[in-house]
Amino acid sequence: MEWLISLAPVLGPLFGAMGVLGGAWMVHRRESRKNRNDERTAQATSYVASVQTVTDGFTQLLEQQRMTNAQTLERVATLETKQTELERKVEVLQEEQRQWRRWKAAAVDYIHQLRARLAKLQGGPPPAPPREIAEDIDDNAT
Repeated sequence: MEWLISLAPVLGPLFGAMGVLGGAWMVHRRESRKNRNDERTAQATSYVASVQTVTDGFTQLLEQQRMTNAQTLERVATLETKQTELERKVEVLQEEQRQWRRWKAAAVDYIHQLRARLAKLQGGPPPAPPREIAEDIDDNAT
């Protein structure tokens, strides 16, 4: 046992140095793990931020597309409404035009009858029609 006590001046610093080296190794190991964990956390945070940025971009694109589609549908509805209104107006104008044609045909026929009666009463040719209606009267007379 004396030999162990005589080695104490050598073993004391040796075990102390081993303790310091062991402690330093444990601190180094802890720092390495902490750095790796921090790096993984930073990578994960960066990945999450990237995914979130991409998701936000797609969301904005989808919203723009929805707005564009809504505007297009609104414009189509407006155009369909205007087209329906125009079709109604065209139908009204066509009906008015048919009425005017019927009226004109009836008026021309009536004028022919009056001219025929006038020719019978006077015994001669009826007076020449006014320039504005002469074409209509002559076309229908032949």
